[in-house]
Amino acid sequence: LILLFHTVKYLRGKQIYYRLFYTIRNRLFKKNYTKKLSKTITPLIWKNHITFSNSYLGNNTFNFLNINHQFKNKIDWNCDDYGKLWTYNLNYFDFLNQDSIQVEDGISLIENFIINDAILKDGKEPYTISLRGINWIKFLSKSNISDKKINQNLYNHYQILLHNLEYHLLGNHLLENAFSLFFGAYYFKDDILYVKAKKILKEELDEQILKDGGHFELSPMYHQILLYRLLDCINLIQQNEWKNDELLLFLNGKANKMLSWLATITFDNGDIPLVNDSTYFIAPSSSQLFTYAKQLKLEWNTVQLSDSGYRIFKKKAYEFFIDVGDIKPDYQPGHAHADTLSFILYVNNNPILVDPGVSTYEINKTRENERSTLFHNTVVINNQNSSQVWSGFRVAKRAKIISLKENNDKIEAIHDGYKKLGVFHSRKISLKPSEIILNDNISKEIQFEQIAFFHFHPTIKNIKIIDNEVKLLEEHISINFGKNILKIEIKKYSYATGFNKTKEAQKIKVYFNKLLETRIHL
Repeated sequence: LILLFHTVKYLRGKQIYYRLFYTIRNRLFKKNYTKKLSKTITPLIWKNHITFSNSYLGNNTFNFLNINHQFKNKIDWNCDDYGKLWTYNLNYFDFLNQDSIQVEDGISLIENFIINDAILKDGKEPYTISLRGINWIKFLSKSNISDKKINQNLYNHYQILLHNLEYHLLGNHLLENAFSLFFGAYYFKDDILYVKAKKILKEELDEQILKDGGHFELSPMYHQILLYRLLDCINLIQQNEWKNDELLLFLNGKANKMLSWLATITFDNGDIPLVNDSTYFIAPSSSQLFTYAKQLKLEWNTVQLSDSGYRIFKKKAYEFFIDVGDIKPDYQPGHAHADTLSFILYVNNNPILVDPGVSTYEINKTRENERSTLFHNTVVINNQNSSQVWSGFRVAKRAKIISLKENNDKIEAIHDGYKKLGVFHSRKISLKPSEIILNDNISKEIQFEQIAFFHFHPTIKNIKIIDNEVKLLEEHISINFGKNILKIEIKKYSYATGFNKTKEAQKIKVYFNKLLETRIHL
C-alpha cells in the first residue's frame, strides 16, 4: 500500500477521472460506435519515405519482437501466446508498409481482420487503433484503393478512438492518438476529427517536447518513434491540400527541435544511447529520420542539452554520455529506469561501457532487472534501487538531482535516491583528451555495501584484473580504481540486442567504502 501510495500520488486528476469514467461507462453502458459513411472516400496522395522491416512472411506467418508464429488454420488476432506486446504488434498492421508486401496480401489481411471485428480484444484498444489507422490509411492511399467496406470499418474504429482517447495515461499514448486522428481527419475529410487532433497535438507537443527538444519520457527510442510520426504528419500536409492554417508551421517548429536533440545525442556511428526503455529495431534509425527530414526540407542543428537531463561530451577519441536528470514526467514514468548518474562510453565509434537496454515489457524478473540500478553504470548501495521501479511500468519514490555543476569538460551531480539510508551519492566527472576521471562519493561512512557497476558491450571479450586495475586487452583501455577499493569481481550479464533477444556480456563490480576514484585511460 505504501508503494502504491508513492506511485499514484504523482498522477494528475485528469488521469484518475478518466480511469474511473471509462471503467464505469464502458462496463455499464455499451455504446455503439458505428457511424455510417455518407460519402465516397478518395485515397490521399502518399508515398512511404520509411518502410518497416518484414514482419509478415506470407502464408499466415508473422515475426514480431524476434518471435515467429504461423497460424495454421486462421489468424487469431487475439493471440496472446507471446505476451501483450506481441499481440499489439499483430494488430498494428505495420506489415502493410513493409517493402515486400503484395497489395492483394494486404487487402486479404485487412478483410480477414474485419471479419473478426466482433471478437477483437486488444485490437480495439485506443493505442492499437491509433497505429493501425495510420498504417491502413498509408497502405490504401499508396495503393490507390477505395473500398467501401474497409473504409466503413476504419471509420467505425476512429469513432471508438475519438470517444476513448487515452487521457487516463497521457504521455506518448495520447500523442499517438492525436497523430492518428490527424491522419483520419485528412483521409475522411472529417472536421470533427481534425479539430480534436489539432487541439491535442498543440497541447501535447507543447508539453511533451522539452526546451532542449527531447521527448519528456526520456527514451531515445520513443523520441525516434514520435519524431517519425510527426514527420509523417508534415508530409501528409505537404502532399495533400485540405486545411490551410498555422498548424504546419507549428509542427515544423517541433520537428526542428526534436531533430536537433536527436542529432546531439546520437553517437557518431549512428547508435542512440539505450537509456530508459530503448532497444534496437523498433524505431526508425536516426539516419533514416534525418534523410526523411531533408526530403521534407526541414532544417536542424545540434543543441545544448538542458532539461532532458542528459549530457554528451564528444572528444576526438571518445564520446561520453551521462544521465544527470530526474525521472520524467512525474505523472507518467512508465518507461523510466532507476539509472540516475549512469553513463555510456564509446571509443573510436565503438561501444565500450553500455546501458544493457531492454528485452521485454512482460512483468517478470528480466523486466525487473533491466530497470534496476544494478543493471546500469552507477553506484548501488545495500542492493537497493535509487528509484523504486516496480511492476513493469511503475515507479514509487524517485531519485532527485539536488545539485548540478557543469562546464565544458567537467560535471558534478548529487542525487538523493539513497536518503532512506541516510546518505547522498555524488559523481564528479572530469574529461580529458585521453582520460576520463570519475569520483564517486557517498556523503558519510555507512555500514551498507557500496558497489559501482560497469557493464561492457558484448564485443569486449578479453578482460583482465591486475590488482586494482582492469585491462581491456584487445581495446588497449585500462581502468584504474585507486588503492582504497575492497575488491573487484567480473560477472556475466545479458545485454539486450532487441526484444526477446540477448547476448552474454561481462560486467565488473567494484566494492568500495565511501570514496571511489575511477580513471579510464584510452
